[in-house]
Amino acid sequence: MLDTKPTAITYGHEHALEVNKVLRNTYALLAMTLLFSAFTAGISMVFNLPHPGILITLVGYFGLLFLTQYLRNSAWGILSIFALTGFMGLTLGPIINAYLSLANGSQIVMNALGGTAITFLGLSGYALTTKKNFSFLGNFLFIGILVAFLAGLGAIFFEMPALSLAVSAMFVLLMSGLILYQTSEIIHGGETNYIMATVTLYVTIYNLFTSLLHLFGAFGGDD
Repeated sequence: MLDTKPTAITYGHEHALEVNKVLRNTYALLAMTLLFSAFTAGISMVFNLPHPGILITLVGYFGLLFLTQYLRNSAWGILSIFALTGFMGLTLGPIINAYLSLANGSQIVMNALGGTAITFLGLSGYALTTKKNFSFLGNFLFIGILVAFLAGLGAIFFEMPALSLAVSAMFVLLMSGLILYQTSEIIHGGETNYIMATVTLYVTIYNLFTSLLHLFGAFGGDD
């Protein structure tokens, strides 16, 4: 009589298929949201739209983030994540325009783009290749991001340039760790929702890019 009970090999195969599906959907959606965000940033730059300000940016970001999380298991979650990334693109356009107005602005922006791409692709590739579990970074990253976020708000409201630079440096390190952590979570089954995985990676890339912009701009000699 044939044994029809599931085996460890069967479970392993099903897990691998699920992981590959989440990875494929995550990176496909991430690519589309990055393109859409670049499109809305371009619109903002062409029409020279003003930056909405820190308050509207935070309200819009967290509001759309919570909406995306609420809708993450439905088709509406796709629409929500495009609303989120499109909005963040609109806020990014005025920032890029400000740097492009500098004498070496194009170089600063290109360096930030290149640094972001190399960091993301390199760390993602490392996590995918080694398949090391970086879940131990979770608590450290949560606390670190919270501290950096609060410090960043303090730097803005109290106009402290040195603290602002320190926060940008912190975010570069924290976002690098978050890339390893999120990729590891997908590989090891800790994150099975590709919408939320995409949100995390998009926010990571956004923060990494803006932080590098700030650092390159500050040390570029024209800030």
